[in-house]
Amino acid sequence: MRQTSRKGCGTMKIGMIGLGRMGKNMADRLRAGGHQVVGYDISPNSGRDVDSLQALVGALEAPRAIWVMVPAGGPTDSTLDQLGDLLDRGDLVVDGGNTRYTQDQGHAKALAARGIGLVDVGTSNGIWGRQDGYALMVGGSDEDVERIRPILETLKPAGDSGLVHAGGTGAGHYAKMVHNGIEYGMMQALAEGYAVLEASDLIENPDEVIDSWRKGSVIQSWLLDLLAQSLRQDPHLAHVAGRAEETGETKWMIADALELGVPTPAITTALYARQSSQIQDPMTMKVVAALREAFGGHPVQSE
Repeated sequence: MRQTSRKGCGTMKIGMIGLGRMGKNMADRLRAGGHQVVGYDISPNSGRDVDSLQALVGALEAPRAIWVMVPAGGPTDSTLDQLGDLLDRGDLVVDGGNTRYTQDQGHAKALAARGIGLVDVGTSNGIWGRQDGYALMVGGSDEDVERIRPILETLKPAGDSGLVHAGGTGAGHYAKMVHNGIEYGMMQALAEGYAVLEASDLIENPDEVIDSWRKGSVIQSWLLDLLAQSLRQDPHLAHVAGRAEETGETKWMIADALELGVPTPAITTALYARQSSQIQDPMTMKVVAALREAFGGHPVQSE
């Protein structure tokens, strides 16, 4: 609904729960921006600052702000339940994972009963965010979002884009859900195009064709750059298995689109293609798997 700039960005002290591929990079970016971050992870080899949620809460002064960056579902539910018992009235929890927006609303209601706020933040840019910043889609009350604005301003990319307060509770994760559906469709289109080039007897070097599209083409994009990079590292993706995992967000988006009466044929087809890749090994899924590794650090299966 409104986008923001980096003007007037101060510093804060914040807790970070989950120091995996995303959480650690986010903590590093925040520290580089002058913030104090107290990190906790269940793994003792994560570089954590404290070894329990109780110690994390004790290391922060009220009113506290704690960013949760753990897998959606059970891990997030458990973490928020425990924080509800440990935090005080006036504290604030940020869910930066991929929780379903309907679950955000349940979490917010449970925490509000204890006087604790919740902000949901859809976060994108994978392993590149530490250097380039993260696209942040934020849901929650104006008051709660303003409390963590210095953190959001530091995490976002430089410039006037990359951060949006999308609406009330759940809106941040709803926007990220749609974002991920679009991502599926874009990667599938690149994958199918490359598969046709690679299969054609007329095209001598499909990898060079892809690279040539990076400048001056209407389809030039970061994803196209990443595909060209992956092909340089592994010509014809010879060592990548044609199997790509699916994530829950796109299923949720398609289900919601059906309820809204909005057709999503491209995104739905992309989801089915990933599901089919679990029993096949097509070139299209080699491309999708390579792109997922390139932008998000997602593991790929090797041939």
